[in-house]
Amino acid sequence: MAKQFVADIKDRDSVSAVFLVKEKIMAMAKNGKPYMNLRLMDKSGEVDAKVWDNVDALDKLFERDDFVQVRGKASVYLNKMQVVVAEITRIPEETVNLADFLPESPRDSGDMVREFDAAVAAIGDPHLKALMETFLADEPLMAKYRSAPAAKGMHHVYLGGLMEHSLSVARLVKTIVPLYEGINEDLLVVGALLHDVGKIHEMSYERAFDYTDEGKLLGHITIGVELVEDKIRMVEGFPRELSMLLKHMLLSHHGQYEYGSPKRPKTVEATILNYLDDMDSKINGIQAHIARESASTSRWTSHHRLYDRYFFKGNGMDGEQEVVHEECGEQGPESGEPVIQVEPPARPRREEKPGFNNQPLKALENLDLF
Repeated sequence: MAKQFVADIKDRDSVSAVFLVKEKIMAMAKNGKPYMNLRLMDKSGEVDAKVWDNVDALDKLFERDDFVQVRGKASVYLNKMQVVVAEITRIPEETVNLADFLPESPRDSGDMVREFDAAVAAIGDPHLKALMETFLADEPLMAKYRSAPAAKGMHHVYLGGLMEHSLSVARLVKTIVPLYEGINEDLLVVGALLHDVGKIHEMSYERAFDYTDEGKLLGHITIGVELVEDKIRMVEGFPRELSMLLKHMLLSHHGQYEYGSPKRPKTVEATILNYLDDMDSKINGIQAHIARESASTSRWTSHHRLYDRYFFKGNGMDGEQEVVHEECGEQGPESGEPVIQVEPPARPRREEKPGFNNQPLKALENLDLF
């Protein structure tokens, strides 16, 4: 019998499948009865689950990061799919196919490797090119770079997400640079490819994605600068100022102090990298949020905690829009009928740039998600 994946679950479906437990939280209902909140996952996505009955007994049977056989019933609640669990049993790891449980980048890994190699080959600056070649020569490091997710919960949350995100930012660089004069394209491309390189040691991803001790204590920015410094020492005659400019890009790519950035961007290239990184991560995060709720018939998503808003699912491309105004024949001044003037829509009031940079620090409950 084929495995039932999260993405296959529909409203009112009976669920009988093996999942990986990403989150397990015990809670107490208003009536004093305990219940369990679960976050179950496989390679196709994640789904919330509730255990209402026999909670104390079932709590002892499994832990976070365990594989579990679940039997229950699916339903849509507040625009989100949810499974009410009737039975749950721990499954030994050796009995499952790990490839079924960790999400992967939708991009072909071979295509991404070839794009990365081509980006390095196109670098004109000899020192920056030599630096990137030292990274390429470090196969254990590159294996992690190719496999790591880009984040735990914010964007590109899947194996290969780090490389996909970095290449996406590098492509945006190639689009932006021709529009302006005096931009160091080689420096920006290298900054795009390396800005999150520290995540190879910050993240653990053998099971549910989480942070390593090194990631929690140092963070990917510090780790990344250390990795770049180590490789720069291997390049003979690497210019001191070029080293400083590249490391500044890594140190400032989060943009603001309150978002974990040790420095704010103080060069044109660092400023561009900050905005392109922010844009790519937000687009991916919003699209993933919408995709997770495709089973809901609502045209709006549920509330996104980090963005503090709901998102409209329509984009004007579904072909099923209501017609605002239809032609009504040859009516007009000659026919004696009044002509209705259709005014263009009023220009919306300018809002602040959407993003975390306009939110107070207290609104961001978990900066690790970046």
